[in-house]
Amino acid sequence: MNPHSLDALIELIAAGDAHNGEDLARALGLSRAAVWKKIEALRALGVEIDGRPGSGYALVRPIERMDATHIRRQLSASTNAALPDLRIVSVVDSTNAAMRAEASRLRSGSVLLAEAQTAGRGRRGRAWASPFAAGFLGSLFWRFERGLADLGGLSLAVGIALAEAWRAQGVDVRVKWPNDLWIDGRKLAGLLVEAGGEFHGPSHVVVGLGLNMRLPAAARDGLDQPATDLATHMPQPYSRNSAVAVCITALVAALSQFEREGFAPFVARWPMVDALADRDVIVHEASGHWSGIARGIDDRGRLQVQTTAAMRVVDAGEISIRLS
Repeated sequence: MNPHSLDALIELIAAGDAHNGEDLARALGLSRAAVWKKIEALRALGVEIDGRPGSGYALVRPIERMDATHIRRQLSASTNAALPDLRIVSVVDSTNAAMRAEASRLRSGSVLLAEAQTAGRGRRGRAWASPFAAGFLGSLFWRFERGLADLGGLSLAVGIALAEAWRAQGVDVRVKWPNDLWIDGRKLAGLLVEAGGEFHGPSHVVVGLGLNMRLPAAARDGLDQPATDLATHMPQPYSRNSAVAVCITALVAALSQFEREGFAPFVARWPMVDALADRDVIVHEASGHWSGIARGIDDRGRLQVQTTAAMRVVDAGEISIRLS
């Protein structure tokens, strides 16, 4: 079933009220069997739907869908001006892949958001779990006059800006080098920055962000590391569209500053959001693994690890990090 055909059904049940199959079939102009297939397709996307004998189908909790008008109302004039296009789709394979395929014609500042991804991925091609309407799933396209050679540290710059934005909202978000956001040692979000263009310029990037806002318990099963969501940690209830606006504001601010000044101004901000500071870490490489103590980053954004023999630097493109 084409997941894009599910919009009408989602709109009918989004408030959380119960609807019997006959009423849904009449409203959608479908058979009850076709409605049941759509319900099952939504469940496969991670939507929690109860089937209640005598009353029909109802969401376990209401869904707040993303709305471009609501999001833009919460952005500053300067941020809105930086976003020529803000699109929202129900389901896509991958927002990063979709934007990379359109890179030749996209304007800088274009945003693509999705309620769900069927082939979301993170660094090193790892799958990213993305239940329907459970978080921020999206990508932002940005053009630079600077070349690929001058984009080092960009992923960290974006992570720093996002962590700072949520810390300002009362949530102790930190960056686990090189591209994850953590709360209390649990993964809140992941970043995937993909670049194209010329070595000496111009260049462009697609910045993908997957951030958990309200992660269903079932979605946590099978994850390769502990996960968390904003709803667990926010000091007060927070609308999903407001949270999306916070993320977009941080992304635009980071990319705009990086465009003007490069990575240098972000280095001094790293210690306040460093999730690995002075922690024992194990560095996994193709040739084996070694351990040491994380000692921040250098001016290129490389992780510094103190071993018994020397201070070693780790490049984000080479290895993965696990806390020991």
